[in-house]
Amino acid sequence: MASIALKSDDSIPPRRGIIFILSAPSGAGKTTIYRAALKAIAGLEFSISLTTRARRKNEAEGIDYSFVSEEEFKRRQSSGELAEWARVFESSYGTPRAPLDAAIASGRDILLDIDIQGARQIRRSYPGDSVSIFVLAPTFEELAERLRGRATEDESKIKHRLQKAREEAQAYPEYDYLIVNAEIPKSVARLETIVNAERLKVSRLRGEFAPWKS
Repeated sequence: MASIALKSDDSIPPRRGIIFILSAPSGAGKTTIYRAALKAIAGLEFSISLTTRARRKNEAEGIDYSFVSEEEFKRRQSSGELAEWARVFESSYGTPRAPLDAAIASGRDILLDIDIQGARQIRRSYPGDSVSIFVLAPTFEELAERLRGRATEDESKIKHRLQKAREEAQAYPEYDYLIVNAEIPKSVARLETIVNAERLKVSRLRGEFAPWKS
């Protein structure tokens, strides 16, 4: 059966926008999932995070991340411009607040690729407007195989990531949904199901459904 993505003109009553949070340990396939989801799910936008780490060869400024200095990051943090921030592997990451507020107010849905620390902050700041999804590899052994298959880091760094992955995996009960990523197409389809279901929640409506208002 073909997948059907709900669009803004599909007779859906006016509603508040939704912040979809996607978190996972390194190697679980989160990045591949969200990139495919942005193409497959109509009306889903990506939140561009700030980071102080160096840009990788396959990354583009303003598409994957906004790359800033530590000084600029601290300035935005201290001025209240960030909805969440965290220190991960000796680099800082953060989510600008303004795009999230604008999306919620205008009924647009936005996807965040953030770690567990950031997800906790977003859930506290946007308790009724955020939905959290955790992604795990089917087994720890498969996760280790994926990280080693990247061939981008030495064994000591891989072991550090694996240890952190074990710790991070314990946080999945905090989340609203869990996706076990064995196959990317199935994982994207599950994410699409989550998005469409959340869009139909009565609690997100702006007032009464107009055609039935007395």
